[in-house]
Amino acid sequence: MKSGTIEFDGVEYPDGNASDPNELGWMQGSPPPPAKRIRFEDDHYLDFPRIRWSLSHMRELVPTTAVWRGSGTPSDIGVASRESEARIDALPFDDLLGRRRTWAESLAQTYTDGILVLHRGARVYERYFGALQPQRPHTCFSITKSYAATLAAMLIHERALDENRPVAYYLPEMAATAYEDATLRQVLDMQIGVDYSELYADPQADIWAYSRAGGLRARRPDYTGPGNYYEYLVTLRKSGGHGVAFDYKTVNTEVLCWIMKRVTGIPLADMLSERIWSRIGCEEDGYLAVDSIGVAMGGGGLNACLRDLGRFGELMRCEGAWLGSQVIPAEVIADIRRGSDPAKFAPAGYTLLPGYSYRNMWWVSHNPLGVFEGRGIHGQRLYIAPKAEVVIARFCSHPIATSAANDPVTLPAFAALCQQLMSR
Repeated sequence: MKSGTIEFDGVEYPDGNASDPNELGWMQGSPPPPAKRIRFEDDHYLDFPRIRWSLSHMRELVPTTAVWRGSGTPSDIGVASRESEARIDALPFDDLLGRRRTWAESLAQTYTDGILVLHRGARVYERYFGALQPQRPHTCFSITKSYAATLAAMLIHERALDENRPVAYYLPEMAATAYEDATLRQVLDMQIGVDYSELYADPQADIWAYSRAGGLRARRPDYTGPGNYYEYLVTLRKSGGHGVAFDYKTVNTEVLCWIMKRVTGIPLADMLSERIWSRIGCEEDGYLAVDSIGVAMGGGGLNACLRDLGRFGELMRCEGAWLGSQVIPAEVIADIRRGSDPAKFAPAGYTLLPGYSYRNMWWVSHNPLGVFEGRGIHGQRLYIAPKAEVVIARFCSHPIATSAANDPVTLPAFAALCQQLMSR
C-alpha cells in the first residue's frame, strides 16, 4: 500500500490528508474549471473525493430550511489548551486490526473534517480539516434520527403521542402499507418488517429511490416516480413481522417525523429550534434539507456546526439539564440510556458492536462507560460516555458509507481517550 493511501475491501483511496478538498481545488476559481465543479444535477456530489467538499456545503446543492438558534448568547464551552490538545494528539492506541496508532494519525485515517471533545462540559480538543470551518454546518446524516426521535420521545412523555398506537391511527394514508399494524414504539426502535433495502454500495438499493423522491439525488429526465417523501412512504410494503428484530431503515424516521408533524402541526426545523437549538445556546443556525413540498428529511438531512452538535451531546450526557433548566425530561434520557433488547439487535450482524441495542434511534452500547451514540454514514458520530463525563462530536467525509469501514479505528480511539481523560 502506498504512503498516503488507505485500503478498504481491496481498493486503495487517498487518505484524509491526500484527499484534502482545498488542496485538490474543488469549486475554486471564478468560475471553477469544469473538471473541478461539483453540481447537484451531475449526481456525483456524494462520490469520493467530491464528498469531502460537499458535506460542508450542502445548502449550495439542495433546498434547505433553517433551524434557528434563537436570539440568545452562545453558551460557554471553554477553550481547549495547547497542552490538552498535544496530550490527546500523542495518545497511543491499538486499532481493532492490531495496528498501533496515535490519536492524531487516526484523524486522517477516518477522513475527519472536524472533531470536538468535551470533558465535564469543557472543551479539551478541537480540530478542523479540509472544507470545514467552526462556523460552517456539516451534514450529520443519520445523527438527524437521534435528534428527531428524542423530540418524539419528549412528545410521548407529554402524552401528545402514544407509543402503543399503530402508525395508521395517526396517518390513515399508511393503512395499506407496511406500517398499517406497526406501533410507534416499533418505529422508534427500528423493529419494522418493511420491503426496503439500505445497502449503500448497491446503486439499485431502495435508499436511492427514497433519496430521489425527496430531492436529495438528481432525477433522470424521464423520472416518473414519487415526487416527495410522503408519496414515497405510501408505496412501502411489508416484509416479515414487526417487533421481531432490529432492522435499520431510514424510512422509519420519515414515518416518525410525518406523525410528529401531523399531530403537532409544527415543522421539524421549528420544533428543533424551539425545543433544543434555542435552549442550549447554539452558536449557529442549523439547517435541514427539504423535498419539493418543504418536508424536512428527518432521516438524515440535518446540517449543524460542530460545536452545536457537541452541545446537544452534552445536553444528553447531563440527563437533559442545561444551566439549571430541564430542557429534555430526565426520564426521556434514562429511557434512551437503558436501551432496548440486545437479543433483538444481535441478528442484524453488526459484529463490531457486540452487546449493543437500539432505542429511540440511539445506538446504546451497554458497556461499562454507558456509551450511547448518534451515528451517520461516512463517519458522522456523536459519542456520549456518561461514566467518563466525555462527549465526542465528529464530522467526516469517509469514502465508504458504512460505519464498519471506520469503526476499527474509531471505537478503540474513543475508548482510549475516555480512559485518558478519566485518569486526570
